[in-house]
Amino acid sequence: MRSRAPLVGIRVLELGSFIAGPYCGQLLADYGAEVIKVEPPREGDAMRRWGVALYQGRSLWWPVIARGKKSVTVDLRRPEGQELVRQLADRCDVLVENFRPGTLEAWGLGPDVLLERNPALVYVRISAFGQTGLYRDRPGFGAVAEAMGGLRYLVGYPDRPPPRFGVSIGDTLAGMFGALGALLALREREVRGGRGQVVDVAITDAVLAVLESVIAECSVTGAVRERSGSVLPGVAPSNLYETADGRWVVVAANADGVFRRLCDAMGRPEWKSDPRYATHEARGAHQVELDEAIAQWVGSLPAEEVLRVLDRHGVPCGPVYNAAEVLADPHYRARGSLVEVDNPGVGRVTMQAPVPRLGETPLPVPGPAPELGEHTDRVLQDLLGLSAEDVARLREAGVV
Repeated sequence: MRSRAPLVGIRVLELGSFIAGPYCGQLLADYGAEVIKVEPPREGDAMRRWGVALYQGRSLWWPVIARGKKSVTVDLRRPEGQELVRQLADRCDVLVENFRPGTLEAWGLGPDVLLERNPALVYVRISAFGQTGLYRDRPGFGAVAEAMGGLRYLVGYPDRPPPRFGVSIGDTLAGMFGALGALLALREREVRGGRGQVVDVAITDAVLAVLESVIAECSVTGAVRERSGSVLPGVAPSNLYETADGRWVVVAANADGVFRRLCDAMGRPEWKSDPRYATHEARGAHQVELDEAIAQWVGSLPAEEVLRVLDRHGVPCGPVYNAAEVLADPHYRARGSLVEVDNPGVGRVTMQAPVPRLGETPLPVPGPAPELGEHTDRVLQDLLGLSAEDVARLREAGVV
C-alpha cells in the first residue's frame, strides 16, 4: 500500500481561528494538503491556549487541530500584511476562513479580490449564519448556531435546560462540511476549465444537515420533537442501563431479530411472542415497562458479564467510556484509531488518527503542530521570493 496522501500537491491558506476554520484545515492537512496557517504575530491563534487540561501551560488541543500545518505570522490589520496574504493566496489552491462576514472584504482579502487575482482559488467561508440571509452580519460562535439550528433543543432531559454536547459539535460539523466543500470545488475545478469558486458554510446549516427527520416531521405533521434523555421515543429497546458494579452500558436491540436474540440472552424467550414486545410498534408503545425489565436484568450483573452474554448472543452493546477508558481499550490501538505524535514542548501526544480509512492509500499523520511563526521565514522566502532582509524588515515593523 502506498502512503502518499491524496491531497499531496494541494496548497491551502488557512486564515481561520478558534475551531471551525482550523478544523477544516486539520482535515485537509490529514488528507495530504500543505496547509499554511496564518496567525497573528506574538499571541497566535487562541487555540494555542485553549483546553480543559493544559500541560505546563500549553494547550493539548493545539497538537490535534494544528497537526501537520505550517505557521506563518502576519498582521492582517496592516496593509503590508494584507498584501502578503494576497500574494500567498495567488499561490494557493484553497483558502479557508471563518471571520465574521465582511471582515476580509474590509481588508481587501474578500473573494472579489482574491478570485480575480487567482481564478483557480477555492475560497471556503465558514460563519455562524452564512454569507447570505437576514442574520449574515450577526456575530456568532458554534454554541449559538447549535441553539438556533435546533440541535441544542434536542439534547438532555425534558425537565432540565438543554446542556452542551461536551464537545464543540457545531464548529466541528461546519469544519467537516467546509473540507467536503473544498474537495467538491476542487473536483469541479477540473471540469470547469480550472476555475475555482466560493464555498459558503454556515454553522447553522451544518447543524440542520444532521437533524435527520426532525424538520420534515414538523413540516408535515406539526410535531416538535422534544428532549428525551437517553431514549428515542417509540424505538425500544435502545437505552443506557446501569450494571451491578455501577457502570453504564448501552444496549441497542430495537430491530425485531436483534430483540429476539436479547430475549434469549436474558432468559426470557416468552417475550418473543408476547404481543407487548413482538413487533417494533408494540415495543415502542410499551417502551417504559420494557426498559424497566431490561434495567432490572442488567442491574443484577457486573458490566463485564452483561457485555459477555450479549456479545455471545449477537446483541449490539457497549460500555460508556471516558477518555481514559478509550485510551486503555486495545481495539483502538489494534485498529490504529489512536496515534502518537511527538510535539515540541509537550512530548509524545496520543490523539485521534485521520478518518476515513483508505484501503490503498492510508492516511499518515501529517506531522506535529507548529510553533508560532515557525515557518514564516521559509514560506515568505521560498514561496514569495522575499529576501532574508525583507523578512527581517517586516518583522521589525511588526507586520510578521
